[in-house]
Amino acid sequence: MERNGGHYTDKTRVLDIKPLRTLRPVFPSGNQAPPFVCAPPFGPFPPGFSSFYPFSSSQANQHTPDLNQAQYPPQHQQPQNPPPVYQQQPPQHASEPSLVTPLRSFRSPDVSNGNAELEGSTVKRRIPKKRPIARPENMNFESGINVADRENGNRELVLSVLMRFDALRRRFAQLEDAKEAVSGIIKRPDLKSGSTCMGRGVRTNTKKRPGIVPGVEIGDVFFFRFEMCLVGLHSPSMAGIDYLVVKGETEEEPIATSIVSSGYYDNDEGNPDVLIYTGQGGNADKDKQSSDQKLERGNLALEKSLRRDSAVRVIRGLKEASHNAKIYIYDGLYEIKESWVEKGKSGHNTFKYKLVRAPGQPPAFASWTAIQKWKTGVPSRQGLILPDMTSGVESIPVSLVNEVDTDNGPAYFTYSTTVKYSESFKLMQPSFGCDCANLCKPGNLDCHCIRKNGGDFPYTGNGILVSRKPMIYECSPSCPCSTCKNKVTQMGVKVRLEVFKTANRGWGLRSWDAIRAGSFICIYVGEAKDKSKVQQTMANDDYTFDTTNVYNPFKWNYEPGLADEDACEEMSEESEIPLPLIISAKNVGNVARFMNHSCSPNVFWQPVSYENNSQLFVHVAFFAISHIPPMTELTYDYGVSRPSGTQNGNPLYGKRKCFCGSAYCRGSFG
Repeated sequence: MERNGGHYTDKTRVLDIKPLRTLRPVFPSGNQAPPFVCAPPFGPFPPGFSSFYPFSSSQANQHTPDLNQAQYPPQHQQPQNPPPVYQQQPPQHASEPSLVTPLRSFRSPDVSNGNAELEGSTVKRRIPKKRPIARPENMNFESGINVADRENGNRELVLSVLMRFDALRRRFAQLEDAKEAVSGIIKRPDLKSGSTCMGRGVRTNTKKRPGIVPGVEIGDVFFFRFEMCLVGLHSPSMAGIDYLVVKGETEEEPIATSIVSSGYYDNDEGNPDVLIYTGQGGNADKDKQSSDQKLERGNLALEKSLRRDSAVRVIRGLKEASHNAKIYIYDGLYEIKESWVEKGKSGHNTFKYKLVRAPGQPPAFASWTAIQKWKTGVPSRQGLILPDMTSGVESIPVSLVNEVDTDNGPAYFTYSTTVKYSESFKLMQPSFGCDCANLCKPGNLDCHCIRKNGGDFPYTGNGILVSRKPMIYECSPSCPCSTCKNKVTQMGVKVRLEVFKTANRGWGLRSWDAIRAGSFICIYVGEAKDKSKVQQTMANDDYTFDTTNVYNPFKWNYEPGLADEDACEEMSEESEIPLPLIISAKNVGNVARFMNHSCSPNVFWQPVSYENNSQLFVHVAFFAISHIPPMTELTYDYGVSRPSGTQNGNPLYGKRKCFCGSAYCRGSFG
C-alpha cells in the first residue's frame, strides 16, 4: 500500500490489461464526426480533403505560408494563420506534382549572432564552453596502438598505457587547480582522463577474458578504477563484479572474470589467502532502504563460475592513511569454493561467496598485511638491524634490514637531510622573493614563483609532480604563505623507507608504502661541488651523483595532442643546471645513496632550485615514474660519463657491469 495524494494505492492488485495489439479500433458512427480518412500523403484524396502540411504542394496550397516563416518567424513576429492539419479545398488532380520539403530544410533557428534568443521560442541561450574546441590536428590523434595490441597487450604496453593515462590525469588536475574553487563541485580528473584515453584508443586488452590478463602482473597497484579498465583487468568503473557471457549446455550463461573487494563488507577470517565476498545489489552498501539481493548479473556469474570451477581475478581495495585514498592491488587468481545466503545487517538476504587463492602465486595482499603489522611493531620485522638508521633525523623512521647474510650494515657515514654546499652558487641576477599575501595560488601570474615555472604550478594540490622540466623553481624558505604547496622537496621524506641487503648489488632501498606516480621520494644529499673546479678525482667514490652524465632519454610528460593542446607548446624534458654539479654522499648523505642503478628504472631525477639570501640552492630530487608496489626496490638510471659515452659506437656504454636484470639491460653504467 502506498499513500498518494491522500489516497492509498494497492500495488498488490494485478490488473487484467490486454496488450494494444489485441484492441480493435473504434470509429465514430453516423453523423458524429467526419469520415475517417486514410490516404497516402501525396494522394489521391477523397472529395473535400487535401494533403496535410508539409506534404501539400505549392499549387494546391497557394495561401500556405513559407516554410521558414511558418516554423520560425522573425523576431517580434508571430504567424497569424498557421496551416491546419486538414484543409478542405477543391479536388486536386493526381497528375499534379507534389512538392515535398526535405527534412534537412527543418533547420534550427539562426543563433549565430551571439546570444540572441527568438521571442516565443524554446531555444535556450547558447553559452560558450570554457574548454577550447579541439584543433583539427588533434581530432586526428593517433594512439600508436594497433588493433592487435589493443585487443591483446603485453607488459610494455600495459605500463605505457598507465603512464599515458596518469600523465594526462596530472595535467587535467593542474588545470582544475588553476581555476577558481567552486563550492560543491567535485574534481575528478581521473574520470576525464580515462574517458579521453578510451575515446582515443589509448588502451589495451579490450578482448574480455577469464584468467590471466597479458601484461598485468600480480602485485600491481592502481590508484584509480579507470586504470584497471584501460588495461583490461576489470572493465566496470563502478561495479564490483565483472563477467562474460559464454555458451552453456543449454543456453548462454554468465561467468565471472574479476571482482574488486572494497574491504567494507568482506571478511578474510584472518587469512590473507581467503576472501569472503558479499554479492551485489539490494542497496546493501548505500544509505537507502535495503532489499534482498537477487541471483542475477554478477551474483549469477559467480554462481555459474562456482559450478564450472572457473577461477576469477581478485583485486583488493585498501584505504592507506598515508595517501588518504583507496589503493587497489591485484592479488591474482582465486577459486570459488562455496556460496550461501545469509541475513545482512539490514535484515535482508545477501549472497556470500568463499574464495581461496590459487596456490603457487607470488605474494601480494599477504605482503601488504604483513607490512601493516610491522608498522604496529608486532611482530618485529624479520632481519631487522636498526628500526631507524637516521636516529630521528627523518620525521619518518628508515629501517635497516638484512635477510641475505650476516652483514651488520654499510660503512659509516653521517646521515643528513640537507645538501652541504662547498661553494656558494651566486645568482646571475637579483633575487625576487615571493610577495604573495596568504597563499601562492595556481595561475596567479603576479606570483614570482608561478612566473618562473612558466605560469603553471609544478605540483598538483596533493603534491604530485605534473611534468618533468629543465628546472623546477620552488618557493624560498622565507615564503610568507601559511601552507605553501610549492615546497614539496623541502618537506622531507613522506613514505616509509627501508634500506635492505640485496643478493648481488650491495645495499638497496625500497618502501613499505605504495608510491603513486609523480610522488616525491627524497633528494640526493651530500657535498655539492662545481665539477669544473674540482681537482681531485672521484673514481674511488661509489656514492657520487654526476649531473653531467649521459642519461637514457624517455618520455614521461603528457601528450599535448591527447589533451587537445597545441603540440608546439610541448616542454623539454632535458634538465638544465646552471653549473656542472656533482654531489658526493660518501661521507655525508641520506637514503638516496642506497638507490641502485637500473636500465629500466622506476624513479627519475629532476633538478629543483629555490632562492634564499641571494643564493641559488640546487637539489637533485627523485620522483616515481609509475605506481610502485610496496617492497619493490627503488632504482634510477645512473647514466654514463661523457668520455665513455661513445665507446664502440654505443652512446650509453659505461665503465661498470650492470646487474639490474632488466629485459632492456644495456650491460653497463657509470
